[in-house]
Amino acid sequence: MAMPLVMYVSVIRKVQRTPGGTVFVCLPKIWAERYGVDRGSVLAFSETEDGKLLIDPKYGVEPSIHTATLVPGPFLGREIIGDYLLGFDIIRVEAKDCARFEVRDTVKKTVRHLIGLEIIEEGYSSIVLQCLLEPSGFSPEKILRREYAIVAGMHHDVVKALVDADFRLAKSIIDRDDEVNRLYFLLVRILRTIVQNPSLSHKLGVRQIECLDFRLAASLVEAIGDECVHMAGKIDELGEAKLAEALQKVLLSFHADCFEAHEKAVNAFLAGDMRSAEDVRNMRDKNEQASTEIEKVARAQPLDLLPHILSVTSSLRQIYEHSVDIADLVMPRKE
Repeated sequence: MAMPLVMYVSVIRKVQRTPGGTVFVCLPKIWAERYGVDRGSVLAFSETEDGKLLIDPKYGVEPSIHTATLVPGPFLGREIIGDYLLGFDIIRVEAKDCARFEVRDTVKKTVRHLIGLEIIEEGYSSIVLQCLLEPSGFSPEKILRREYAIVAGMHHDVVKALVDADFRLAKSIIDRDDEVNRLYFLLVRILRTIVQNPSLSHKLGVRQIECLDFRLAASLVEAIGDECVHMAGKIDELGEAKLAEALQKVLLSFHADCFEAHEKAVNAFLAGDMRSAEDVRNMRDKNEQASTEIEKVARAQPLDLLPHILSVTSSLRQIYEHSVDIADLVMPRKE
């Protein structure tokens, strides 16, 4: 079930002035009728940072609750996530007869991945979910910083776990990815809410035009987390095998450079720091040389270990590429 679409048409009005000096324009009739605006109606006006004037016809009115209804099917989990990301407040899962165990299990597993979504009602043939979050309480920048902090910890630990063959640390890295995904989904929901409700833009400190960049940056940070999970999985495949000291040295050096690029890129994005963003791009030659050196040293390792080492190197290279993509989003901040 999707939200109804409204066709938005640009309307031009000439500004007029009364003899007493009051400046006014007429509201479009179609718009006024759509929202029940008539003589005596109260409208709220707010100015955006770029000088636009927003008119809110729902001033003082309880916000409407958006509800979606789903019928259990093979993609129920993805459908629940999709409606959560679209900003639905209530998601009803209604079976034709009894809601089977598999349906209830899918719903409960999916809810665990979505911050603020709770099961508020469960009957014989239906399950009702409600998102209890208040969007104005979640700054996109704070969510992105939290997501980055977790991924940075995963990135910091993964090569140490590889060098030390630390299986417990590797499992910890994999487990942390669930929280990264939860934060990413939350950020997407908040950004879509801002797009649909421009008045939230100022409250949350993100201009509407920046929403897409935040979405892309968060997606790239989440992708870096996925690369860390991929590398952590290789630790189990390597087993007790100990990497040669020369390989450990070049691998740790390459990892340090990739981590620096990742850290600089995210901080540059949040600060609008063009110089740091350019520093990330300028690291490419150094990183390519380091990657080549790892591949050269790795050939001295047992043949059965070589594919895993090259796979780890490829993941580190991909992390650098994601960092460059984040750096490409950096724009100077407009005050």
